[in-house]
Parts: sequence; C-alpha cells; structure tokens
Amino acid sequence: MAPSAVENGHAAQEGTSSDVSSQLNIKTDKVNGHSPESAVPVNGNTKAEDISAKEEEPEEVTKVGMECGLKNLYQKEDDRGRHTWTDKYPDDLDEAAENEMTARYAILVRNKKSFDSRKKLEIDSIVVQSPLLKNVLTKVLKDYPGVTPTLKRLIFQAPFNPFVHRWTEFTNALDQQEDEETKKHLELLYKTLEAELKDTIAAKNDYIKNKVITFEHLWTIFQPGATLYTEQWGRDCGSKFSNGNYFDHPKYGPCYGVNSQKVEWDGDRFGYASCQHLILAFGGTMQISALDAFPLEFHPEQKKIQASLLKRGKLFEHYHGYHYKAYKAFAIGKDMCGRDIKVTVDSRVIIDTFAYGKFNPNSLPHLAPLKIKSKAAVSDEEDSEDEGSVYDSEDDDDLASHDSVAGKEIKRIPLSDQQLIHCSPLLKGYTLKTKRWLSFFVDSVSEIVWNSSAFANLVLPEDQKELILAFAESQVKYKDNFDDVISGKGKGIIMLLSGGPGIGKTLTAESVAENMRTPLYMMSAGDLGIKSSEVETSLTTILEMVAKWNAVLLLDECDVFLEARSAHDLERNKIVSIFLRTLEYYEGILFLTTNRVKNMDPAFQSRIHISMEYPGLDKVSRTQVWKNFLERGVKHDLSEDDIAKLADVEINGRQIKNVLKTGQLLACHKGVPLQYSHLKTVLNVERQDLELA
Repeated sequence: MAPSAVENGHAAQEGTSSDVSSQLNIKTDKVNGHSPESAVPVNGNTKAEDISAKEEEPEEVTKVGMECGLKNLYQKEDDRGRHTWTDKYPDDLDEAAENEMTARYAILVRNKKSFDSRKKLEIDSIVVQSPLLKNVLTKVLKDYPGVTPTLKRLIFQAPFNPFVHRWTEFTNALDQQEDEETKKHLELLYKTLEAELKDTIAAKNDYIKNKVITFEHLWTIFQPGATLYTEQWGRDCGSKFSNGNYFDHPKYGPCYGVNSQKVEWDGDRFGYASCQHLILAFGGTMQISALDAFPLEFHPEQKKIQASLLKRGKLFEHYHGYHYKAYKAFAIGKDMCGRDIKVTVDSRVIIDTFAYGKFNPNSLPHLAPLKIKSKAAVSDEEDSEDEGSVYDSEDDDDLASHDSVAGKEIKRIPLSDQQLIHCSPLLKGYTLKTKRWLSFFVDSVSEIVWNSSAFANLVLPEDQKELILAFAESQVKYKDNFDDVISGKGKGIIMLLSGGPGIGKTLTAESVAENMRTPLYMMSAGDLGIKSSEVETSLTTILEMVAKWNAVLLLDECDVFLEARSAHDLERNKIVSIFLRTLEYYEGILFLTTNRVKNMDPAFQSRIHISMEYPGLDKVSRTQVWKNFLERGVKHDLSEDDIAKLADVEINGRQIKNVLKTGQLLACHKGVPLQYSHLKTVLNVERQDLELA
C-alpha cells in the first residue's frame, strides 16, 4: 500500500503541475492573441463553459478626449535648464501679487532692484486703476501716441515719457482740480512720479534754460505732435514729430532717430509721408538750434520761420493738380542708382503729381490720412463715392476747391495752418526742355511770361494763320464732340506743314502753343529710340502725356520716322506701322513738319487732317521778318532803305535770325548800336557770291 500511496502522491503532484502550466499557457495564448483550444486539458476534462464565457466578455476601449474635464500640467526645469511637463503642483510658488485686495488701490507701483548706487529700488512701472485719475489723464495725455487712458489696466513703463513731456499740463491739472476726491488721487500720483522723475525734469528744465541738450537727454525735448524744424537742400522745412529712439546705426554708430511726418500730395489727396532724421552721438552739451532736427519752438527766429513755412504751405496747397509754369533754379532728380541729385532747370515745367505717379509708379511714397477716421466714417465715405470722394468726414462749408481726378469730382477740405506748416517744399512735375521727371521747389516756381505777339509776327497769309489757329483751339474745346465708330479713335487732329527750311514750319507750332497758352512738346528721334519696341513704348507714353495736358505736340522732320516703307528694311517698316496705328488713337493736336513730303509713306495721307505747303519767302515776307526781329529789343540805326536792301537778299527766316544775331555781337564788340555796315559785313562773309552796296 505504501508504494502505491507514494506513486499516487507523485501522480497528484504531477497533475497539479500540469494544471498550473495549462492555465498559464491559456493565459499566455490569450494575451498573445492565440486561441486556447490547443491547450491540453487536465485529466482529459475540457472546461468549455469557462472558455466560452471568457470569449464573450467585451474588451474595454479608451475614448480619447471624451471625458468632460481638464488636467493641469506644470512646467519643470532640470539642472541643465531643460524644461519638461509634470502633473505635480510646484511647491515653491508665491501667491499672485495682484488680486482682489490690490484691486482696491488707486495706483499700483511695481518696484525692482536698482543698479543705481544711490537707491536700493527703482520703479519699473505704474498701474493706474483709479477711474478719477483716468478721467484727468484723458485730457492731460490727449493725442499722445501709444497711450489710451480709458483702458481698465492703464500701465506706464519707466522712464515715463508721457509724464516728462506733459509734466506742465499734469501739474496744471492738479492745481486747477476742484473735486477733493480727484485731487487726492492726483496728489498721490504726483508724489509717486515726482520722486522718480525730479532729476530728469530738473535736468530738462536746466538744459532748456541754457538752450543746450546732452545726447542722453535728447528724448526729453522731442514731444510727439510737436513741429520740427529741419533743413532740406538749403530750404527751411517743418514736419510733425512722431517718435524717436536710440539705436546703433551700422554706418554712423550710436544715434538718435527722429521719425516725423510731412504733408505730401500724391495726385489724389493730401496725406502724411514718413521721414527720418539722424542725430549722431556727441559728447557733453550742444546748442539745441545746432541739431540736425529740433522742435521749432527752440529756433531763434521761430515766428519768422513759422510765417515763412505757412506762406509756402499755401503755395504747396495751391499747386496741387495740374499747372503749367516757369522754373529757374535747381531741382531734385534721381541718378542711375536712385539717389537724389541736383539738376539745373531753366525752362517751362508742368506741375502734375498725378502724371508723375502714373509714369513713375514706384516713386511716390505711401501717404497716411491726415486724420484717423473711424470705420463708420470710412464706410460713409465709401457709400458716397458716387457723389465724389470726400477727403475728410467732418462737415465744412468753407471748401477750398473741387478737384477732378480721372473724371471724378472730388470735394476737398482745406488744410489747417498746422498742416500747411508741415507741407513738403517739393512739387512733382516734368520739365519740357530736358524732358525729365523732377521734384521742383515750391518757392522757385514762377508764372510764365507769355509772348502775346508770337502768332501775330508769324509771316504767313492771314487766312492760312486763322485756319490753323481755329483748328487748334476748336480741338481743345470740342474734341469729345466727335467720335469714330470705335470709341476713342480719331479724336485728335494732325496737321502736316511742308516746305523748305527756315520758312516758319516749326515757328507755326510754337506760335500756336504760345497763343493758346498751352505746353509745347517737341518730340525728336532721341525721345523715341531706334528699335521698334522702344519706339512703341515711348510713343504711347508721350502721346498719353501730351493728350492729358492738352499740349501741342510737334514732330519735327517727321520723315525720319514716316518715310515710305520698303521691301528690304523690316525694322523701319515696323516703326512706320507703329506710327500709323498709334496716331489713330491720339486725342490731341499734332504738328508734323518736313521738307521731304514726297518721301513720306502714302498711308499717312488718310490720317492727316490738314496738309499745308509753305512757299519760299518773297521780298515782302523777308522785309516783314527783318522788321519783326529788329523790333524785339534790338538797338539799331537801320533805315527803311537799309531794310529794303537786306530784304533783296534771298535767304530764309532762320538765316535772317542768324545774321542779325552775329551782327549784333559785332556791334556790341565795338560798343555801338547795330548798323547796316555790320549786317553787310556778315552777309558778305557768309555769301561769297554776294556783294551788298
């Protein structure tokens, strides 16, 4: 029995071990995703019910982000300064400095450790919470940039520039305050600031008293909104100070940047253009009036400068739009690198900023509005665009003018005296002599001295002169009354003047422009280029400019461009085709002159409205030409017989002018009035075959 018992005991132990292994295998397979059917049952028994029950139990799935709640994580920094996040609340945090208790106080003063050897702490910033203080500061700091006193949390950072600049207004508000509660709050703020700013304000007052300043305290005399005085190209200039800052310039080193605004005209409206002046670092003190830019109030001749700027500002405002004027001074142009350079000008000019911006689209600065409008005001202005663009939302019955830009009537409110003082000294325009876009000084623009007798002195048959002038004047007045089948086509008038040299073809166009008091644009080969692509671009631009100004366009010696096409010169054929097509849409007055009319392409004949051939000058015409030139301020001792002898010489009008000029130089050399002998000498030298009595 004993051996059996032992055997049975071993068998029992082995069975128990098998059961444990089986159960472990089942669990392992369950975890690994295998079916438990391969497990060997203990004693041949299979627990199907247990297995089936385990298979039917649903697995629990975590749904991300579906639990309604929040979990706080806190930043943690290790010894190496690296940051991680943890859900453990930090145990080294202090309570918040601003809470319901601090909200009761009128002013919160934030202090920080001072590196000044004279004090332990210094004020970093001040939080104004008192509504009574905010009401007063709204008036004291009115229009101060960057300050909105109506905010719930009104914070001022050291060094408290607004209070330094408006200290006088602040102390006056304190002295004039009648409400006791408000006055207590003001006194509290005054004591706080006075302790912090007394040294700065005392230094500022001392500098102003002595009319000097240090580089460190430059910012104290530049108050936002103040009128600045600067010099530009030798002219006094005024502008509105915006802000300033100290910085290291890459070229000049430490400096103080003075940012200001000046009133400009962009061809559509007036606005503020930004500009900057640099004040380089200097040691010790410097006279305020010696700075490159300083407030106008520190100028020794403040009233005189202010009156001069106001007068010039009125001229600047007057010259907005289009004006045909004379100019004799230097102007400002651009070199090949885009830098400003001086350009000497002595000719008639066209003041037209709108055209300047159109033909030089990247040359005009962006203009900020003179007054910042609310969205409601801007919306109202946009709604009224059908009736004309209004420059300012405020009502004003005293309107300076009504401008027309791009055919649209614009109602413009006059500039204020302060804005007139801030006006730029430069006007944008075009010089007709050198054909360049330049900036002209307002105070150097003058009225044109017209030659009222130019057309009367033109030596042509009266009926021919009357016909030319009538066509030109009617074209300007009534050019919109006629239109082609295609809109905008055939609105211009083209006159061809042909004949020999020196008989008055060019003078006719010049006299017509002078009589009509309109610009004369003399187009030459150099203006257009030699390649067809250059010619098309230049010609289109010139025709558009001239038509806009109602100018008279003169293409002298036009046969250079309008010569008959051939089968061998493709580039010339292109140029002629460009002229034929472009002239169809020209809307102004065009004079073509040539002494080789037979060489012109036949296709131009249908595009020319009037063709006049000028005959050579006869004796009567030459007599009149001699008299016309002699009557133009020439001191002479010539009799009627002398003039008759000179008229017998068969020369053209240009040659007569040259002979007179040369003879006058000879007379001046001898110090006597012009005499017949002087002209006789010149004619005998020039004409070897001529012997005057």
